[in-house]
This record gives sequence, structure tokens and C-alpha cells, in this order.
Amino acid sequence: MDFFISTEIKDTDKSYVRNKMIEFNLMHFPDHLKGRYEEINLHLTDADGRILGGIVGEICWNWMEIQYLFVDESVRKFGYGKKLLEAVEKIAKEKACDFIKLDTLSFQALDFYKKQGFEVYGEIQNAGGYTHYYLKKNL
Repeated sequence: MDFFISTEIKDTDKSYVRNKMIEFNLMHFPDHLKGRYEEINLHLTDADGRILGGIVGEICWNWMEIQYLFVDESVRKFGYGKKLLEAVEKIAKEKACDFIKLDTLSFQALDFYKKQGFEVYGEIQNAGGYTHYYLKKNL
């Protein structure tokens, strides 16, 4: 039997892989955590509805994972990143998450996350010439 590795990107294929991984994971998590998966999307918009930033993440079992946090350069330094994190942390607490995790590169927002109570639990050197940090905040 022949098998092939494809680089073709289809949403249905991505969903299949994600859903099969979730299905596998569910066999290993305790019953009270099963079914606890939810995408989280927060957006920072102006009065005209233009998106100037946001958070994309997900709740997985007993934690929240932030995959992307972005604030447009034109509105940085006005506290919107902090407000977005506070909003997502409120959601995480309401959903009974034990912690939030995220990652950042050394040229991005390490000091910002530390000021918000995140702690580094791992790092990879020479990630494109930078350091890749993994952070966690217990709730």
C-alpha cells in the first residue's frame, strides 16, 4: 500500500487532524475535563469597527492558551494589551481554568508579559536568531 504526504492545505483536512488529536486526548483526560474545548477570540476595534488588535486562543481542559496577542502600533502604549489580557483572564477564571499559557520571542513582549504576572517556564535559544520563551500564569 502506498502513502503520500501532501502539502495541499484544506480546512477539512486541518479539521480532521485537529479533531482526531482531540479525540485521542479525550481518552486520557479525566471525565470532568472532557468536552472543555472552546475557541476564544477578543478584538480591539475603533468606533468605525476597524480591528486594531486582539487575542486568539483556546480553552483546553483546565487551561487557556493564548496563541496570538496583537495590538496595532498606532495604539500601543495606551494599555490595550493589558486590557485584552485582563479580559481574557476574566474569561479563563469564569471557565474554571487553572492557568494561562503563551509564548513570545525575545524581540516581542517578554517584559510586558512578566509585568502581567506571567513566569517563564521554558525557552529555546536560536529560534531564528532570537530566544523563544514559554510563559505561564497561574490563576
